[in-house]
This record gives sequence, structure tokens and C-alpha cells, in this order.
Amino acid sequence: MNILHLSAECYPIAKVGGLADVVGALPKYLTLNGHKAQVIMPRYQLPFFLKHKFREVYSGQIDLGDQLYDFYIQSLSESELGFEVHFVHIPGLLDLDSVYTHDDSHRFTAFQRAALQWICTWSQLPDILHCHDHHTGLVPFMMSYCHEFERLKSIPSMLSIHNAQYQGWFSHDQGHIIPDFDRKYIGLLDWDGVINPLAAAIKCAWKVNTVSPSYMEELQNNANGLESLLFHEREKCLGILNGIDTQVWNPMTDPLIHKNYKATSVFSGKKANKKYVCNKFNLPVELPLFAFIGRLVYEKGSDLFPAVFESLLSRKQCSILLLGSGDPATEQALRQLQEKDLGTYNHYIGYDEQLSHQIYAGADFLLMPSRVEPCGLNQLYSLAYGTIPIVRATGGLKDTVVDIAAGGFGFVHQQCEVDEIVQTVERAIAYYQQDPKMQKNRQRLMGIDHSWENAATNYLNVYESLKALS
Repeated sequence: MNILHLSAECYPIAKVGGLADVVGALPKYLTLNGHKAQVIMPRYQLPFFLKHKFREVYSGQIDLGDQLYDFYIQSLSESELGFEVHFVHIPGLLDLDSVYTHDDSHRFTAFQRAALQWICTWSQLPDILHCHDHHTGLVPFMMSYCHEFERLKSIPSMLSIHNAQYQGWFSHDQGHIIPDFDRKYIGLLDWDGVINPLAAAIKCAWKVNTVSPSYMEELQNNANGLESLLFHEREKCLGILNGIDTQVWNPMTDPLIHKNYKATSVFSGKKANKKYVCNKFNLPVELPLFAFIGRLVYEKGSDLFPAVFESLLSRKQCSILLLGSGDPATEQALRQLQEKDLGTYNHYIGYDEQLSHQIYAGADFLLMPSRVEPCGLNQLYSLAYGTIPIVRATGGLKDTVVDIAAGGFGFVHQQCEVDEIVQTVERAIAYYQQDPKMQKNRQRLMGIDHSWENAATNYLNVYESLKALS
């Protein structure tokens, strides 16, 4: 099959969150399964684009009503990702030094239109067009109802919802940025009085999936206003749990960590990497090391960290290391905590890919007290590195982590509240003292298979069913 992915992110080209990791891995494993997988994404002004050479394969124009834009389709001269990647270059619109801005309706609508305009010229059309999140949510509608893209009408479209909280809303006053279509279909674009790209995709895509089964269930009750729509469209919806790219996230071969190790050498490997991390951040190596890696946003529960950390650190029973950035108030509170020079807390405000790998390898426990977590990849990375996850029972965290008290291998709490998080960490500290159990559990973690080989097979089964309908 020829599967074409449209996405705003793709690791290692442009990454803001887990969307990039999925789009950077799924096509690779589809290709390894003998299929042709390609990605079309915007060309930003990011470091990746400054380091690589591209060849132009197509050019055209888009009229957004108030302005005419030239666009160019460019491809990598040499693909190092394991699949083909093509870029929509729109000077003055997409070529910014960030993936997202405060208002991206024109940017991503133009991206989608340019991509479809180019696809219409292909002699052999793709078998499946796979859209990711609201940034490509207008594609299923435009393929089916916009006159300009009539040739694409019979291609099955699939939508993956990575995060339903962001929907790409814009007013009907801006509807002219969408190509001509029969106005009797305007209701397919509308949700609650505005144009809603994610809602349009849910209505128009042939199949809709979320990135974990539990997240699909949760969206029926909490989808930022789309609950009734998802319930109405439930027959074409399913959850497919994400995988991790074991070519990138593998402590046996990872070039970004201090010492490589495998399950049988997890004790010495974790010890060496922990010592390296603790020396780097001036933390005591003898205490259990708890880590957080991710965005400091409400959905992750990070607003509770200052209170949680202060409560835990006052006991002098653990050390904490944080890697992330986001909410300015949370960042400031964490800086103030660091200034107290407790000797058992440190952080890196920002993001560093190599450091994230090193923390997974060196930490004893990973904190993920998320309020919302569609799938979560960090807990899967931690399992691969023998780092015990501490999670809230939501979304993909609920699907992938079982509490030790229930015969599992991690620590799970039910609510995103300071007291529950602290109590769960205290359980983990007590468990850390049981060294033989701890080491045996680490080996168990590393044996759990959450690779993309399995997840890609699940996607292929859906693609096959859609192709049979076309």
C-alpha cells in the first residue's frame, strides 16, 4: 500500500510534543513492513532545514481570498529517516522559527491546500491519506467536497487524534480561505457556530482513531466540547496504542547515554548513568532519583510540582530532577525552589534531546501525574530504560502502567492532587529500599514490548479495511 501522512510535526525535523514522535516512527515501520509510506509537512525555519539540501518537485499558488501565495514542494535530497518526506514551503507564511503561533488558521489551511493541490497531479494516487490532529483536519472535507480536489474523493481518509483539546477554531468570516464547495455542506465544517477543523475531520474522515483505547473512552465525556460528536460517530472510532521507536530508544545502543546496558546488566548500567546525571546536576547519588521530562502545562499536572517537590524534599528521602519548560508561573516557582539550594533538587528549564535520554537512563523513577494524557510516550521510554513510572490513571497511562500492588510494575494514583502524588512517591521510596525486588522489577520493565512493530500492524489492519471499501 501507499500511505501518505500529513502532519505539522515529525521527529527529528520539527518537534513540539508526542505528535512528532509518532509521525517520525509510524511511517518508518510501515516501510519496514514492505509498504510505501510518505510524510508531507510544512517547511519551517528550524535548524533541521538549515542543515539539509532539498530539491524542488512542484510549485503552485494559493489564493486565500485576501492574498495570493506562491508555494513550493520540496523533498529531501537524501532521506535519513527511513521514509520519504516532502515539505510545503510558503515564503512569508510557513517559514517561521517556530512550529506554532497564536493564530495558525491561515498557515495550516494554506499548507493543507498546497499539499492536496500537489497530490492531485500525481499519476498514482495514494491508497490511504492519514491526517494527524486539527492542523490537517480540513483535508477529509476538502477531498470530499471542494471542487478543486474532486480527483481525491475516492481516497480513504483517516484521522488520528493526538490531543483533542486543540481544535483549530476560526470564524466563518474567514471561511474564504477554504476552496469553493457546495454551500449546502457548510454544516460539516461548523461546530458551535465556528469552523472547527478537528470536528470537520471527525465528521468527514472514513476512520478516526485516538492514540490509546482509554483516551477514546474518556473523550466521550471530556473532549473540549466534542463529546456528543464523538458519541455520534463512535462506530467509526477506535483506539490504537502508540509504540516507541526502538531504533532510537534502546539503552543497549543509545549513543546519547553515558553507558549502554541491557536487562541483564541493568543494575550496573543504571548505577553508572545515575552517577553521571547526579554529578552533572550536583545531586546525591545515594538517594532515589525522581525525574520529570515534559512540558510545564496544566494538562501535565505541572502546576502542582512546586508544592509536591517542596513537601517531598523537606523529608530528605529523595532527590528530584526536572527537564521541561512552559507556564511562566510554574517556571518561576521552580527557580525559587532551586534558589533555596536544598541539595536534592535541580532542573533544566528548556528542552535537550540528549539530556532527556540520559535522564531516562539515570533516573530511578519517572513522574507523570497528568490530568490529560492521550497516550503518553514518556512512560514507555522509561520502561525501556528500566525506570519505574509513577502515573495518574488516565488515557494511555492507564493502558500501559499497572500498579505494583495489583501485581504490576509501576505506581499509579487516581487523582491529580498534591497529597496523592506525595503519597504515591512515598510508596515508591519505600519500594526503593527493597533492592532485590527493585532490580528484578527493572528487568521486567525492560522486557515489556511497546515497539512500533506491534502498533504498525494495528494501523495496517485498519488501512486494509479502508482500502477494501474504496
